[in-house]
Amino acid sequence: MPDKLMRIRRADEAVRPIMIAIAGDSAAGKTTLTRGLVAALGSERSISLCVDDYHRYDRAERRSLPFTPLHPSCNYVQIMEQHLRLLALGRPILKPVYDHGHGELIRPELVEPHPLVIVEGLLPLHTKLLRACFDVTVYLSPPEEVRRQWKIARDTLKRGYTHDQVISELERREPEADRYVRPQRRNADIVVEFARTGASVLLRPTIRHPDFARILSETGVDGVTLALTRDPDGIPADALHISRALPTSSGDAVAAAIWDDLGKPGPLPDSLGLLDGTRDEPLRLVQLILLYHLLSLMGVDEWECVRARPEDAAGAPAGRPRDRQE
Repeated sequence: MPDKLMRIRRADEAVRPIMIAIAGDSAAGKTTLTRGLVAALGSERSISLCVDDYHRYDRAERRSLPFTPLHPSCNYVQIMEQHLRLLALGRPILKPVYDHGHGELIRPELVEPHPLVIVEGLLPLHTKLLRACFDVTVYLSPPEEVRRQWKIARDTLKRGYTHDQVISELERREPEADRYVRPQRRNADIVVEFARTGASVLLRPTIRHPDFARILSETGVDGVTLALTRDPDGIPADALHISRALPTSSGDAVAAAIWDDLGKPGPLPDSLGLLDGTRDEPLRLVQLILLYHLLSLMGVDEWECVRARPEDAAGAPAGRPRDRQE
């Protein structure tokens, strides 16, 4: 199915899920970001899936291959397209499952459409048809030295690799990361860079973002700044910087202003920004920005309806046509 036809079919659906993609290289923070969104939204109204489950080969098989999991040939991209297209139209799928802990392909699982669907992984924005399935697209782009540290820590502690094996794999993956993963950045509505000093958020004018100029003027907080910049393609975009030293009280003020812009859809979720048991203000505000977009597309009235009747949510995907400036 051509990507333009997919967009038309989604727009014609009276009721369909709202879909967000979170793309990025290995250990860029995709799962951490996703976990906070699901916790805030609740499992009765949201579901997340990782497109790295569409690997063709297990870890043992890949040792003899001339490419890495970042290469499209190492993934069932056409099946990924088919499944995301079905989910985007409110249909269930039988999704493959890749066990990252053991590097094995295991029994597939049934995924039912929910009102809000969060998709994360290495290549969710790799093709036009994949991109046409989403209402909001995000790319995570931490500084490379930070991402490498995160990957070494995660893979040695949770995935059974030695330090030297992780370093070797990083070097082996670099050409394919540059060729296949990083180009997805140009197709993202929002680009997030988590760094030691805080988070930098590029807000492209492809979708309507919160009015941060007004929000920052009204709250008068220090530690959050907004500037007009140009993305790598020369297109004007807003650049939001959230300092790591942002006081909790200032974060609360900005968060409350963003939430109020939605029309006060109940209490502000207290599960946002949790990292190793503590609250991280840059992470919290980035998650809230994404939550703002999901609930804006879903509609506050529909959110209140789902919040009031959670038992009905899993079988009743809700949403409305994407609010995108083509």
